[in-house]
Amino acid sequence: MASESEITNGPKHVAIIMDGNGRWAQARGRPRLFGHHAGAKRVKQNVRACKGLGVKYLTIFAFSTENWKRTQSEVSGLMSLFRQYIRREARGLRDEGVRVRFIGDRVKLDDKLIALMDELELMTAQNDEVHLTIALNYGGRDEVARATKRLAQDVAAGLLKPQDVDEETLPKYLDTYVLPDPDLVIRTSGEARISNFLLWQSAYAEYEFVDTLWPDFSPEEFGKIVKSYGRRDRRFGAVLA
Repeated sequence: MASESEITNGPKHVAIIMDGNGRWAQARGRPRLFGHHAGAKRVKQNVRACKGLGVKYLTIFAFSTENWKRTQSEVSGLMSLFRQYIRREARGLRDEGVRVRFIGDRVKLDDKLIALMDELELMTAQNDEVHLTIALNYGGRDEVARATKRLAQDVAAGLLKPQDVDEETLPKYLDTYVLPDPDLVIRTSGEARISNFLLWQSAYAEYEFVDTLWPDFSPEEFGKIVKSYGRRDRRFGAVLA
């Protein structure tokens, strides 16, 4: 068991690729959407666990730009689930001090869902206990492309000089411009890839790939990973004496 000192050295920003909902459901002879509903319940539990673990920022990958390729019934079911989640959890998130943000391209999302997202962001805007960021219709390459387009527009408008553009400039145009970069990225379900998630922001993040399917990823397992992070030697390319 990790000591309290190790907890204080834990990650302040954790990003999670929540994978395995469909396989979890199929293993139980249930439709994939059953697994997504179970996964939504697990989100609630792990968000609540953040404060006690010292995790100030939690970013979760809810729906990728590639997920539109799934069956129409699954996509429609997921969009309905997102609307249900916001309606059901909004007051609880507000009352528990959680600030909610959404990142991703909203163009393909329906107006009712966008209105709910806007309302939840506004409702929780003053909270500061835990910052929950939900990546919805999000892709890392898409985000960088959109950011580059906005940067180019500012250059064309004379608001920014080309010679002043460096690696500190682009992050100001990313969806996550108000957030610190993630310290730790976790992927569940046994897959060892990052699937186009926070490509720029995770350049120096630590990674943890676990076999557990997301609906089984308990706050206890989350806590063990967070505590073990404090024992990692993060050098950021330097060799420390």
